[in-house]
Amino acid sequence: MKTTVLLFVFIISGITMAYTQNQTEKNIQMYSQAWDEIINNGEINAINTSNFDENIVLVSNPENIKGIEAFKAYYQNFLTGFSNIKFDIINIFGQDDNIVKHWRFRGEHSGDFFGIPATGKSIDMEGVTLVKMKNGKILEEHDFLDNMDFMAQLGLISDPKNIDMIDSLYKAFAAGDVPAALSNMHPEIEWNEAEGNKYADGNPYIGPDAVVKGVFGRIMTEHEYFSLKDIELHEMSNNQVFASLRYDGKWKTGKAYNVQAAHLWTLEDGKITAFQQYVDTRKLAETDTN
Repeated sequence: MKTTVLLFVFIISGITMAYTQNQTEKNIQMYSQAWDEIINNGEINAINTSNFDENIVLVSNPENIKGIEAFKAYYQNFLTGFSNIKFDIINIFGQDDNIVKHWRFRGEHSGDFFGIPATGKSIDMEGVTLVKMKNGKILEEHDFLDNMDFMAQLGLISDPKNIDMIDSLYKAFAAGDVPAALSNMHPEIEWNEAEGNKYADGNPYIGPDAVVKGVFGRIMTEHEYFSLKDIELHEMSNNQVFASLRYDGKWKTGKAYNVQAAHLWTLEDGKITAFQQYVDTRKLAETDTN
């Protein structure tokens, strides 16, 4: 009798596990198809009671998005705000009524996005979504992504990598590694020396080659030594970095100088696009007898 009961329990457990696994697979299939329709095909009306529980919740700050209509209005911003959209589910798996989705979203910010006018910037973001299902429908979603990176890609805040890039440029310059110093410059970088500086005669220098010939090369040729001291970097808005520093140099004519200077760097899409120098040009001129 005991053996029969155990066998019965084993069979029931197996049937239950098989049913649960089958339901999870159905949930994943339905979920993937629904979001492909919504984002890639622009079918906002796929957010309906066939795919979503009427009490759908998007976990968000400062308050959750609740209900079909609010959920639909929220995601309409993505379809209105971006064109050339490509949404991929990189990996998806689940257990019972829980699903985990690793996704990638790409598009061009060409329209109004939650009140933000089009910037023309391209977005390439990855994130993870935790999902709860109920009776084969989507009940709750909770997205996890790097919002700072998202805003930086839109150009609304400065890229946190900007300071590291400028820091590496100064270190390369200090080491005499000119190719490394030039490596992160945009092919059409606009470089301006301070007005009154002898090297301002070529302003604006366009492109790294022009900077090397018109500025770096002349500095090396005309100086016994030249270095940058006491460099302090300050992150600014609009993808700009401000550097305060001192020039410590000696002309080959024998006169040395130590002057305060400042640099304003502008970056875009991981490249340095502009440079503006500020320096005490009078002090430089007083020591230059070339």
